[in-house]
Parts: sequence; C-alpha cells; structure tokens
Amino acid sequence: MKTFDCVVALRALGEESRLRILRLLLADSRSVGEVAEELGLTVYNVSKHLKILKEAGLVNCTKIGQQRIYSIDSDIQQHLTQNENTLDLGCCMFRFDKLPE
Repeated sequence: MKTFDCVVALRALGEESRLRILRLLLADSRSVGEVAEELGLTVYNVSKHLKILKEAGLVNCTKIGQQRIYSIDSDIQQHLTQNENTLDLGCCMFRFDKLPE
C-alpha cells in the first residue's frame, strides 16, 4: 500500500462530512452532485471536501465530459478489503465500517 503523510491524512479524516463522503464512496463511485444530494450538502462544500480527500490520496477523480466522478483510491479499497475495513496510517488506525452516516 502507498505511504501517507499522516498530518494530511488525519486532516482529511478529521472532519465528519468527509467521513460521510467516504462512506458513500465505499459503496460506489459518485459525482459531486450525487454526493451533495445524498448528504444534503452544497455542491461547493462537497467539492472542497473532495479536493482535500484527493490531496490526501484517499479518493481518485475521473473526468467524464463535464462531470467528475469520485471513487475510493484502488490501493485504499484493496487495503480495506484485506484488513477488515481498517486503514492503518502508521500513527493511528481508522475503522471504515464505523464511519458516521
């Protein structure tokens, strides 16, 4: 698995809206608009949160026409599958099956 800058990863994981976004993306890839609608957030705020998650290496973005589709990084997805939904950052561990809804 790739290595993380713990400070960047913790900053990304330390906000409830971003954890809720990750929970959605664990189920399936989504556009910014879909995430915003499902969580009751503005597209602007979701875009900001996704940018932080992307910079932390937790999500990927694929551009399809005018839309950007976000998904959990494939290395992260594989690591979670192999480690009972637990992400080990070295400094701490996150249980992705315990994320807020």
